[in-house]
Amino acid sequence: MQQMLKQAQKMQQQIAKAQAELAEAEVSGTAGGGLVTATASGAGEIKSIKIDPKAVDPEDVETLEDLVLAALHNATAAARELTDQKMGPVAGGMGGLGLPGF
Repeated sequence: MQQMLKQAQKMQQQIAKAQAELAEAEVSGTAGGGLVTATASGAGEIKSIKIDPKAVDPEDVETLEDLVLAALHNATAAARELTDQKMGPVAGGMGGLGLPGF
């Protein structure tokens, strides 16, 4: 029992460390060959959107909207991938504890 408690505490520390690293990390997603770039934290929080002036066409706002949406999608996908990389090894080790969901 003591050993399981120590393992749980160690994993809790690893999870906290991974979460802190994710909060500090930044990932980007682009669309339109770089015309639109979305930057997100590793935790998936959108930090910024950059739009190249070449992407702005008052006659075709719909394309710009699509580019922004695609860049956001790419940034959040990159954040999920980073989360999987950081948390995967930690979560994988929790299976032996008999915790539900792991």
